[in-house]
Amino acid sequence: GSGKSTLLRVLTGLYPLVKGQILLDGVRIRPPKIQDYRELFTAIFGDFHLSRHLDGVAPEHLAEADEWMKRLEIQDKVDLVDGVFSTADLSSGQRKRLALVASVLEHKPILVLDEWAADQDPMFRRQFYRDILPLLRERGHTIIAVTHDSRFFDTADRQLHMEDGMIADFDPDKFHD
Repeated sequence: GSGKSTLLRVLTGLYPLVKGQILLDGVRIRPPKIQDYRELFTAIFGDFHLSRHLDGVAPEHLAEADEWMKRLEIQDKVDLVDGVFSTADLSSGQRKRLALVASVLEHKPILVLDEWAADQDPMFRRQFYRDILPLLRERGHTIIAVTHDSRFFDTADRQLHMEDGMIADFDPDKFHD
């Protein structure tokens, strides 16, 4: 209710700005360039759609799917054949893992995750924050992740707090679960 998901949709160019501006490397993003800007992002929102077909993935990146499915512990649940996942009939946490596989395979520079770990079991949630996110960062992804899970705030390079639609730098002395 503080506006985090709305902010992410505005930031990714999915919702139009009402006022203000988005700058990329100091240059204002204007409507004719918004689609080029959107192409920088891959996102998994709380209400994400999971397609079994990986139409936006370059054929040379499909070979990475097995590695990612194993890393995300869904290799026994789903296969990828000719750019199509064998199933999407999975638990909500497993669906998010499969969506992350698809997102990573797109090789876009910015990965947006809106409460991605909320549906994960505690052991995998820890693995996600401690192992998977650092690996994605090492591979050059910029990660924008929304979470309420203060146990993993330390994994962020920068933390912001949002309340009543306003952004503030994270102050651990003022923030309480």
